[in-house]
Amino acid sequence: MNSIAILDFGSQYAQIIARRVREAQVYCELFPWDAPQEKILSIKPKGFILSGGPRSVYEENAPFIQKFILESGLPILGICYGMQALTHALGGKVDPSAEREYGQAEITPLIPGTMLDVLSKVWMSHGDKVTQLPEGFVALAKSGNSPYAAMGDMKRKYFGVQFHPEVHHTPNGSELLKHFAVDICGATPDWTPASIIEESVKRIREQVGKERVLAAVSGGVDSSVAAALVHKAIGDQLVCVFVDTGLLRANEGAQVADAFRNGLGAELITVEASEEFLGALKGQTDPEKKRKIVGEKFIRIFEREAKNVGQPKFLVQGTIYPDVVESSGPDRSKAAKIKSHHNVGGLPEDMQFELVEPLRYLFKDEVRLVGEALGLNQGLVWRQPFPGPGLTVRCLGECTPERVSRLRAADAILLEELSKAGFLGKGAQTSQAFMVLLPVRSVGVMGDQRTYQEAAAIRAVTTDDFMTADWARLPFELLAKVSSRIVNEVEGINRVVYDITSKPPATIEWE
Repeated sequence: MNSIAILDFGSQYAQIIARRVREAQVYCELFPWDAPQEKILSIKPKGFILSGGPRSVYEENAPFIQKFILESGLPILGICYGMQALTHALGGKVDPSAEREYGQAEITPLIPGTMLDVLSKVWMSHGDKVTQLPEGFVALAKSGNSPYAAMGDMKRKYFGVQFHPEVHHTPNGSELLKHFAVDICGATPDWTPASIIEESVKRIREQVGKERVLAAVSGGVDSSVAAALVHKAIGDQLVCVFVDTGLLRANEGAQVADAFRNGLGAELITVEASEEFLGALKGQTDPEKKRKIVGEKFIRIFEREAKNVGQPKFLVQGTIYPDVVESSGPDRSKAAKIKSHHNVGGLPEDMQFELVEPLRYLFKDEVRLVGEALGLNQGLVWRQPFPGPGLTVRCLGECTPERVSRLRAADAILLEELSKAGFLGKGAQTSQAFMVLLPVRSVGVMGDQRTYQEAAAIRAVTTDDFMTADWARLPFELLAKVSSRIVNEVEGINRVVYDITSKPPATIEWE
């Protein structure tokens, strides 16, 4: 099998390493550093990448490299803490640095003709540094603060870099990861949309056999591609259910019905349940409770629909890798839980379905490429990501029918203006944009009258992977037009603000 195992020592960047390796068309998976040997070796890795992490290798109970990894004879690349853990395990020395090195740094390659020749500016983030190399290693690069910014043992194919090649702040860093995976480990770059589809179809058929399967479709990219993959695998065994929660964007129901009935030719049942959802959310303002309520309500409706179509045993969900990572699902027990995703952390414990999750190990950009390869409608594949709990998480405070309607109208104006200006869709600068309704009132003046109405925020970001994101630098004229239209056309909003926070520290969604 052509794969790389990435061992997570607690780095916030660990999943980005995985994404960079996938971009090199090599399959990889992320494991906690102390995952069982049989689990890590089950993907038959051709090499290991050790992530960074917040600890010091000499601390009590600090994460370490398991013995079987060093005994495997496979190539190893240690990044930041991973380099220090490798040094520590092999008899070298790691000490606290007099100065913490954080941010942009310059490195100087010490041996010509290595991959480090393509790097000069790199991103550092460490408080400790290697002060003595293990036996068999040579220094490959230095920086102003680190005599050993990179090291290597050519014979054993063990390498360490003190900087983070996976982040965008290290130009050409992804080339280094590709070189390690393909040239040093010998992995064949065959992880393509066609191979992903082939592998998924095989797994889905093995899992469900001749059973009927229910697919929850929300109109989002993930649930649509998941359903399309399952439809390709088992055809008429699939029944798609679209629940109109009353928490959708403008005209969403009609677009989804058209894509599934006419585009895919799949069986689609539409359930009108807006009163049920809004009724259950009455009086609720806590974001986690709102997510849980929506997640629970979804499943109960599916269970009800399942009885009407002969009780399928399986439920398809569009869970993707970032959902699993952010919810700290069972696959990533070491990560901090950020929030419950209704399709990972918000499911009721007594759920009566077995889940089919064909996208569980895919990043968002991979999902889109698979959607295109399956022939899904471009508009659906490149539409704005939309959270499972719908407008619930964008309507801060209580989700009353009036407030949700107000938010929907404002959001439609934003998307219309951004589309007209070329800021949405495939290849557009803005990856995601939406309105957030705030439970904050402010004084305004309209037609010489004092108003005391709600404020709304525009959120627009640019990102490749939805793991990190920057706020979009939208033209002031465009923002002014959106603001003017919302205040004039949407009753109940008299102030529009623009969110200029990146992720991290913020998440993309407000709740």
